[in-house]
This record gives sequence, structure tokens and C-alpha cells, in this order.
Amino acid sequence: MRDVKGGRTGGGEGGASRRPYRSAMREEAARRTRGAVVRAAAELFTARGYAATSLADIAAAAGVARPTVFAAFGSKPALLGQVVDQALAGDDEPVPVARRPWFRPVWDAATPEEVLDAYACVCTTIGARAAAVFEVVRRAADEGPQVAELWDALRRNRRAGARMVAEHAASKGPLKDGLERAVDVLWVFNDPAHYDALVTQCGWSEAGFTAWLSEQMRRGLLAP
Repeated sequence: MRDVKGGRTGGGEGGASRRPYRSAMREEAARRTRGAVVRAAAELFTARGYAATSLADIAAAAGVARPTVFAAFGSKPALLGQVVDQALAGDDEPVPVARRPWFRPVWDAATPEEVLDAYACVCTTIGARAAAVFEVVRRAADEGPQVAELWDALRRNRRAGARMVAEHAASKGPLKDGLERAVDVLWVFNDPAHYDALVTQCGWSEAGFTAWLSEQMRRGLLAP
């Protein structure tokens, strides 16, 4: 969470009030610093693992002091959560994934087939950015309750996303085995681990992966 600093307002001589002092340059500098820390953390977490990476390591890689990292994020689990958020969204803007321009084709689709094709593209986009970070969280889930809760939250959010898309597909046409079965199927296939396995490890092209994913989703949700 970003820190928000507000100035004091109060009565001075003659009842004059003071406005909160905000420096656009200072805020932009803080944002750049946070961005550098998140990028450094993402690189080190994926290269070394969560447990083997300290806040001091991240601070050194980002070119800042360790207290700066702690002041900005509070803890290593909180920083990992921010790394995940930015990997999913692609930036630090407070815009939900479902409202991103690259998600728009899902909402614009006119048929269930088009919904699933568009969602396969979304899953590929997210997998390219977040598959490695998801794996970091999965492996670190035993490191403490905060990371375990982050992993559980990621699984819950994937299922919520699957339900959202399944309901939208159902609004465009009938699903083969009903809504709940469709949610289960999409929840399996929207896991970034599939991207990691087939694209990162097996060398599939992203286009080939997207086509395969769309085909699996269609088979699971739609009648032949």
C-alpha cells in the first residue's frame, strides 16, 4: 500500500488555514524508488528463491538503503505480494486486471467460443509475466503464514477469475456441463504453471500455447 501523507490544517493568525504540502517531484521519486525495488526483488526472488533473498540483497540490487525498502514495503512477504501484483497487472497502476485493455476482448466477445479464445490470450499474457513469480510463491508457502496466505489468495483469485469468465461465456450461449463444472475447468487451465511448463521449459511458442489452451478450454466447456 502506498503511504499517503497529509499536511495539517489549522487556524493561524486571522483564521488562515494551511493546505497540505505535496511535492509532485518527491512523489515521483518515491514511485521510481519503489519500482526499482520491486524489479530487483522480482529478479532475485526468481533467480535465488524467496528464502535465500534478504531485504539487504534487494536494497543493494536496487541501489537503495535497506531501511528504504523496509519503510516502503514493511516486510519481505509484503514486498513479495507487490511483486506478484505488478507481475499480474504489468505495472503499478491501481487498475484491476479485468479492466485492463488487454482483457477487453473477453468482454467484447459475442459467442462462448470467442470468450474462451480471448481468455486464452489473457492467460498467456499473465503467464508470460507472472509464471516465474507464482512458482516462487508456491515454493515459499511453507516459509511462514504470510506467504502461505498469499499463495491461498492467488488460488482464490484465480478461481474468482474463472467464475467471472465462465459466467460471461454462459451469458453468450449454453455450456456443456453447467456453470460450476466450467468454473472448475477454467480454474485448472488459468494456472500460470501451464505456461511455465510448456513455454518456458518445453520451448513452445506463445502462439502455439494460446491455441492449445483455447482448444482445451473449448473442449472442457462447450459441446462439440
